[in-house]
Amino acid sequence: MNALRRVWDHFEEGFIAFLLGAMTLVTFVYVILNNAYTLFYNLADRFPAAEDFFFAIGDFIIGLAQAMTWSNALTKALFGWLIFFGLAYGVRTAGHIGVDALVKLAPRHVQRIIGLIACVVCLGYAGLLSVASFEWMHTLFNANIGAEDLGHVGVKQWHIGMIVPFGFTLMFIRFAEILVRILRNQQTGLGLADEAADAVKLTEHEEHK
Repeated sequence: MNALRRVWDHFEEGFIAFLLGAMTLVTFVYVILNNAYTLFYNLADRFPAAEDFFFAIGDFIIGLAQAMTWSNALTKALFGWLIFFGLAYGVRTAGHIGVDALVKLAPRHVQRIIGLIACVVCLGYAGLLSVASFEWMHTLFNANIGAEDLGHVGVKQWHIGMIVPFGFTLMFIRFAEILVRILRNQQTGLGLADEAADAVKLTEHEEHK
């Protein structure tokens, strides 16, 4: 079970890295193609003897750029997947910001009760949106509508939208894990990020340099 858990955790990190890399690569290629052709057009103006050669390369590059009408839609789809897949990852790694300065002033048993209430609320939120988004995705599946600028390669709207119920379901599972840890007295709250504490640690680190 622990081995399976480690494999899944590494898959999460690897998939997020893949989404970021794919977004960066597509955007980089599109920007390069939209600017590279001017270089060859300028070379053609500078060297009339080879202008046909340089114009041919420039025309080829601008043709590639014009053919990448799908790049913006693909980048948006990847970004959407990154957001919803990252929801659960943020819960697991305490990446979401938590405002609990007043909660930390309370006794430990009170913090635990507040943590339980907060966790149940988060479970309700994640569960509700999981069900609602699944119904929304089911509607998209029945409609079978092609995705914007990606439909010509067989990508449907439900292909992109299925990350929404998947992401909220993962987030529900992560909050359920936190609830179990709170009930076992392994932690008192949701374990979210504390920017104030991080800032203090950073300041202390800088002072020691």
